[in-house]
Amino acid sequence: MKLGFEVIGNATLIIYDEGLPLLVTDPWISDDAYFGSWTHSFEIPEVQMTAVKNTEYVWLSHGHPDHLDHRSIEQLKDKKFLLPAHFGNRIYNDLKEMGYQVSLLKDRTWTSLSPKVRILSTSDYNQDSIILIDMDGTLLINTNDADDRGWGTFLRKTASAYKNVFLTGISGFGDPDMMNYYDEAGNFLQPQAAEKNPVGPYVAHKCHRYKAKYFIPSSSMHRYQRTDSGWANQYVTELSDHYIGFQSKTSEMLPAFIRYDVEKDTVTPINPPERPFVLLPPEAFGDNWSDTLTPSEEEKAKQYFQKIAHFFTFLDFIDLKVGGKVTHIPIAGKGKYNRGITFEVPRNSLMTCIQYEIFDDLLIGNFMKVTLHGKWTNSRLYPDFNPYLCKYADNGGAKSEEELKQYFEFYKKRAYLEYVVHRMEMHSKNMIRSYIPFQSDLYKRLKKVYYDFW
Repeated sequence: MKLGFEVIGNATLIIYDEGLPLLVTDPWISDDAYFGSWTHSFEIPEVQMTAVKNTEYVWLSHGHPDHLDHRSIEQLKDKKFLLPAHFGNRIYNDLKEMGYQVSLLKDRTWTSLSPKVRILSTSDYNQDSIILIDMDGTLLINTNDADDRGWGTFLRKTASAYKNVFLTGISGFGDPDMMNYYDEAGNFLQPQAAEKNPVGPYVAHKCHRYKAKYFIPSSSMHRYQRTDSGWANQYVTELSDHYIGFQSKTSEMLPAFIRYDVEKDTVTPINPPERPFVLLPPEAFGDNWSDTLTPSEEEKAKQYFQKIAHFFTFLDFIDLKVGGKVTHIPIAGKGKYNRGITFEVPRNSLMTCIQYEIFDDLLIGNFMKVTLHGKWTNSRLYPDFNPYLCKYADNGGAKSEEELKQYFEFYKKRAYLEYVVHRMEMHSKNMIRSYIPFQSDLYKRLKKVYYDFW
């Protein structure tokens, strides 16, 4: 194959030109992620593994370790790294400091990598980004984990100029998110992923919206492998689940792992072997549930959470239960909002996340237990906790009220009208999600109306 691409692993694309690997995206090629909680569902064959290691360019969509894994990129340190431009540019600065060759891509601007391959990247305020890859007139859109946060109109307009459009990105029941919630009485709160709503209709809608002729499932090819997170495997999306309910007169769902030859216009399945399923103890990844925090670690934890200005607008306290010992962190004042959180979590992974400001890794790993105290909506830690800590603060460095203003202004300036319309839309969505149960017929009807309209 002289010109084309392969899809392999969890969310990895390999672009070829002149028969050589030119670009790889999100190369998670190590065995595990999220403190060992995640592993690949399928092996990465040696042919594709070699291509990843011989590529010229590496593009990283965002900071989650199933997309940006430090052990994986250490094997690619001699490559040219391309990054979307974000407020604060944390990933860019970190990689630069570690000696990587890194370039920032100008938002919504084509960059040529070879005579026949050019790329365009755009990022959003959720610290996500998408990439468009033009291979001599064939367009490959990779939305990875990103939802439309103001870039959808631009993407539709760009894609409409192409006849042959491939779309790949996350699809599934929704398990790559925090699911390990409990109420004050100790009852497990069923996640939305438990509904296992058919994935196909969502995919068909996405194809229609972005003018895609083909869809390739991605970013869902993982398993939980820790004994304290293995329970979450009941909610993962199997390969066959992606196709259930898919109906489209204009689009086709392709296998998850393929090779596409642009010049011959042929799709060849790659059939990687499934990885053996083995559960491993948390101690294998440095976590011992009996370890407790030292007084200095308790103080670091308090400072970490109390620096988030937005928490003082809705939250009374955060309790950290580590090794059976509770560290109480007051936020706005006892009883002011009648709302608190207990995180029951191993010491090592907690302090690692606090030190490196990557708390989302704990939430997505799903071995940490989260108890909600007081009055919470159906959306639980959304939209007030997760994005403000994990996206805006940890990744964007925006913790104070003034920093948050600068943060959102940065993204608003890129496409003012699209941004404003999207924020209004998100406000309406969050209101519905907060007060109408996911399991209800009303919620499902409103969701269908939304898809039909958009």
